[in-house]
Amino acid sequence: MEKMILGRTGLSVSRSAFGALPIQRVPMAEAVPILRAAFEGGINFFDTARGYQDSEAKIAEALSDVREGLFLATKTTAAGGESLRSDIEESLRQLRTDYIDVFQFHVAKKCHAPGEPDGLYDEALRARDAGIIRSIGITAHRLPVALEAAKSGLYDTVQFPLSYLSSEDDVALVDLCRLNNVGFIAMKPLSGGIITDAGTAFVFMRGKENILPIWGIQRMEELRQFLEWEANPPEFGEEMRARIARDREELSGSFCRGCGYCLPCAADIEIPWLARMPQILRRMDPRAFMTDEWREKMERAADCTGCGACRSRCPYDLDPPELLRVAREDYAAFTLD
Repeated sequence: MEKMILGRTGLSVSRSAFGALPIQRVPMAEAVPILRAAFEGGINFFDTARGYQDSEAKIAEALSDVREGLFLATKTTAAGGESLRSDIEESLRQLRTDYIDVFQFHVAKKCHAPGEPDGLYDEALRARDAGIIRSIGITAHRLPVALEAAKSGLYDTVQFPLSYLSSEDDVALVDLCRLNNVGFIAMKPLSGGIITDAGTAFVFMRGKENILPIWGIQRMEELRQFLEWEANPPEFGEEMRARIARDREELSGSFCRGCGYCLPCAADIEIPWLARMPQILRRMDPRAFMTDEWREKMERAADCTGCGACRSRCPYDLDPPELLRVAREDYAAFTLD
């Protein structure tokens, strides 16, 4: 499998990385063979997080015996130095390892720096000096935070959403990271599932040599497809250009990426799914969503109280209550004809 150097980390990583968020949704007995097959197929970078339920434990069960042949990245949403230290210790225990290759501040709302009252960055430095983490990274959904991190000299990696729907400003972040020798990790290369042509997305990610996409994989057939593309990359032609142009036109403006950071909802509304329903019905098989179960879920969107908690947590500055209102109306009018 083709390799790349991940910025100043010096890590020689496979150009396709494994995003472990989806494997929290599958049983251990299914997750372990997928993870093992990914490693045996040449993927050597696995990205997870403390917040991804049991994904760290699943990675350990599948890969702890080949630890020296892979690179592990995990994340913390800790608010202070003490809780960050606790998260590192728990990640080490769950991953069954004595060091973490890339330890990242998760969904950061600011560019953490040394000397701040919360002690977050200082504690990360102590952990790096002790050798239990090797590199310090940051993940952000807001471009100004990612840009500041890339320029700061404080971070070895920056993880940011990137897909062929991204703006020119977002793509420019990739070049900034290259110029500053910061590893660029692309989250959501399928834009939360709204992009349905994974082959075109795969080729787009190869457009710049310093992009490391983390593909969220939860089925063996998905993994096999990515491994096949690694062995025989699709050619970027007119059909793919046309697909990108159509998708950019269709998905311009505000749409939910399905990240789930708006949750929990006090009214128990499945915001990430319901807010995307207009796109889902037109980009996936709508028959799977025109069922009594999904109709009941869509009706639950009417229980939104407008409390604003989801709005304040959305990293894309969207208005989830308004998206839910539009989605509910669209769903009611949609037919399979």
